[in-house]
Amino acid sequence: MSPLVGHTIVVANSYFTALDAKQTQKMRPFPPLATLYVASNLRSQGFDVQVFDSVLAADEAEFTAFVQEVAPDVVVLFEDNFNFLSKMCLSRMREAALTMAAAAKAQGAVVIAAGSDVSDDPEAYLSAGVDVAVFGEGDHTVMELVQSIADGLIDPFGDPVSPLAVEGVAVRDLNGEVHRSERRHNERHPDVFPFPARDLIDIERYRVAWVKAHGEFMLNMVSTRGCPFHCNWCAKPIWGQRYAMRSPEDVATEMSHVKRLYHPDAIWFADDIFGLRESWLATFADMVVELDAVIPFTMQSRADLMSPAAVAHLARAGCREVWLGVESGSQRILDAMDKGITVEEVREARARLGAHGIRASFFTQFGYPGEDWDDIQKTVALLRETLPDDVGVSVSYPLPGTKFHAQVLDQLQARTNWDDSHSLEMLFRGTFTSPFYKRLHAVIHDELDLLRREAGLDHTPHPLLTLVPVEEQRERVAVGWAEIDELRHTCRNERPTLLVRAEPAPEAPDLSGLHNYA
Repeated sequence: MSPLVGHTIVVANSYFTALDAKQTQKMRPFPPLATLYVASNLRSQGFDVQVFDSVLAADEAEFTAFVQEVAPDVVVLFEDNFNFLSKMCLSRMREAALTMAAAAKAQGAVVIAAGSDVSDDPEAYLSAGVDVAVFGEGDHTVMELVQSIADGLIDPFGDPVSPLAVEGVAVRDLNGEVHRSERRHNERHPDVFPFPARDLIDIERYRVAWVKAHGEFMLNMVSTRGCPFHCNWCAKPIWGQRYAMRSPEDVATEMSHVKRLYHPDAIWFADDIFGLRESWLATFADMVVELDAVIPFTMQSRADLMSPAAVAHLARAGCREVWLGVESGSQRILDAMDKGITVEEVREARARLGAHGIRASFFTQFGYPGEDWDDIQKTVALLRETLPDDVGVSVSYPLPGTKFHAQVLDQLQARTNWDDSHSLEMLFRGTFTSPFYKRLHAVIHDELDLLRREAGLDHTPHPLLTLVPVEEQRERVAVGWAEIDELRHTCRNERPTLLVRAEPAPEAPDLSGLHNYA
C-alpha cells in the first residue's frame, strides 16, 4: 500500500545565502533553477507541488516550520545543479540538507535527495535518514520515484530496497548496506522539460535584494546541461562528459516569457558553457530579436569559443558580459589542467569581446599542483595586460571524481570541503600555504580595481575593498605586494605537491553528436 495519502509534494533546496558570509556580502542571489525544473515537471503530471526556497531563508528552522504546516507526503531535496555554489558541496550546506531531511522525516514524509553532494556521497545522506538518494541527472528519476510511490508500486517504508526498480537511485537495506540501481541515461533533448516553476517562489524577494544591493534585478536561466570539455579539476557528478542543448527557439521563447512576466533588467545564463556552436548562437540571436525577447545577459564560456562570428552573434542577441574560464596565465599550468586553451586565445577573446562592447571577465585559480612563483607572476602579468572587466580569484579545490582529487586524495584526510564559499583554504599541500593565497586574492582584486580607476574605466569596486583616494590605494597595493613577496618565503611548503602528467592530454571533444539543434 502506498505511504502517500494526499500526494502533496514539497520540493526544496538547501543552499542558504544567509549561512555563507561571502555570498551574503555579494548579495547576488538566484532562484534554484534545477529545483524549480523538478517542481514544474512534477506539477505537469498533476501533483500538488509546493516549493521551499532556501536561498533567501534565514536557516533550516524556516524549513522545519514549513513542513510542519504543509505536512507533505514526499519531500524532494533537489539541489540547484546549475549553481556553482551547490557544485562546491560546502559542508555547511550539507549540514543544512541533513537537518532538513530529519525535519521532513519527523513529519512522516518520504525523503528523496538529489544533487552533486548526494551523487558524490549517497551514503552520508542515507545514513542520516534520507529514504532514497538520487545520483546523476535526477529530473526523470524523481518523477518516476514519486509516481511509483503514489501508485503504490514502491514503498520505502515497507520495503526499503523497492526503489531499486527505478534507475539512478541508491538505498540502504535493513542491514545498513547501500545498494545502487543502474545509472540513468541523461536526457538528450532538454526541450521536453517545462519551464522552471518560478511562480511557486517569491520572485519579488529576489528583486528587492538585487535592487537594494546593485540597483538592478538579474534573473537566471539555463540553455544547456553539462560540459563536454576535459578540465581535470572540474567535477561532473551530474552529467559527466555529456552535453545537451535546448533548441535556440525554446530558449528565446522562455526569454520572452520571463521578460513579460518578471521584467528583469538582466539575465544570468548559468550554463557551464553557453552557445557552444556558432550556428546555435546565430539562430538564437535571430529568435530573440524576432520575439522582442532581448534582455541584456551575462554568460560563461571559453576563450577558444570566442570566434569573431560567435562574438558578433552574442552582441546581436544582447550579451553584455562573458565570464571566461582563464584559470592561469601560465601555459604550463593550463596544459597540466587539461584546459585545452592557450594564453594567446585568452588575449584574442578579451580583445574581440571588448571591440563589440561586451565585458570580458576572467575566472582564475591559484595553487594548482606544480604552480610556482613564476607561474603566478605570469597570471598576474596577463591580468595586468588584458585588464578584464571583473575577475574571480580562487584556489584549486579538489572535488571527488576528478583526476586532481585522485592526485591529492592521500593529503585530504578528515577535511575535504570548505565550510563556505570564501574559505580559500588549501586542502592539500600547495606550493604555498593558505595565508599566502588569501593575501594574493585580496591584492589582485585591489590592484585590478586601481588599474581600472587609473584608466578611467567604469567599474564596480570589489565588495571586500574599502574605497579610498587613488594615491592611498596605490600605496595600499604596493604594501600588499611587498607582503606577498615576504609570504612567498615564509609560507612555502616544504613538500609541495608536484605537477603530475600521468597520461596524454585528452583529445578535444567531438561535438558532432549533439542532436540537430542548429
